[in-house]
Amino acid sequence: MNYERMIETMTPEVYESLKLAVEIGKWPNGERLTAQQRETSLRAVIAYEAYRNLPEDQRVGFIDRTRPDGSQHGKDPLQPDVLRILTDD
Repeated sequence: MNYERMIETMTPEVYESLKLAVEIGKWPNGERLTAQQRETSLRAVIAYEAYRNLPEDQRVGFIDRTRPDGSQHGKDPLQPDVLRILTDD
């Protein structure tokens, strides 16, 4: 089975199990993930989220920057920064 097919057939239960394993660094049986297993599992979790078009706020790594009043806390890291050049005139 190739990687794309695996992601297509992954069940929500397997996705949640992989996500938890990456989060805590252990498999459900308590065995620690190797660095390679953690990386591969995280890639599978991210691919699953993209394939299923999960909303941004349900994806791994999402940071909610909304304050209780609805305004944004801090700047949007995806917006370009304005560069100002100061001269000695």
